[in-house]
Amino acid sequence: MRSLTIAFASALALGGPAFVLAAAPTASAQSAAAFELAPLPYAADALEPVIDAETMNIHYGRHHQGYVTNLNKAVSETPALQGKSLEAILGEVSAHPAAVRNNAGGHYNHTLFWRLMAPQGAGGEPSDALSAQIEKDFGSLDAFKEAFQAAGAQRFGSGWAWLVWTGDKLAVASTPNQDNPLMDDAAQKGAPIIANDVWEHAYYLKHQNNRGAYLSGWWSVLNWNEANRLFAEATR
Repeated sequence: MRSLTIAFASALALGGPAFVLAAAPTASAQSAAAFELAPLPYAADALEPVIDAETMNIHYGRHHQGYVTNLNKAVSETPALQGKSLEAILGEVSAHPAAVRNNAGGHYNHTLFWRLMAPQGAGGEPSDALSAQIEKDFGSLDAFKEAFQAAGAQRFGSGWAWLVWTGDKLAVASTPNQDNPLMDDAAQKGAPIIANDVWEHAYYLKHQNNRGAYLSGWWSVLNWNEANRLFAEATR
């Protein structure tokens, strides 16, 4: 499984206008140092009106930073995890304390989430390959969107909605809290292609308790270019 320890090039944290992804460092480079919070690839207000700047500042700067800080603390207290990549930790997470699960998942999920969004008009469209697979597995793009939104809307409490590649087909899934499909005990395993955060802290300041409005509006900031890349990599 590819590494998610991605560095964002030419971006200023919480304000940089760039939207360029740099090459990822190797897993060994990441494992040699503590996990870090990479800069956002766009300005904090770049996703408005779907996600407002205040929500982005709090979500990225406090929530995600908290997962990184607590993950580093948990790893430092768990000798068996030291030197392992984030994906390796997730792949054996059921054997470790809850603090490892929650914070490793939180760091992975949010790193992916930021990359899977782009300012409106900058996210592109589904590739021919991804479009064909969506039509094969769901019937149409609209049917996929309905299934994905339903997964997010029906997740009781906090969690995530996912589109994953299972090895032979695409599947929609939902996970609680900061769980994800890379975890060894996930109900639906697979390579993440699209992920949406349905914790209230992701949308509450803008949408209050109307999760459905957030889910339906989110498509306009989905970075299909990144989803296309993830699908191509997963099916290579």
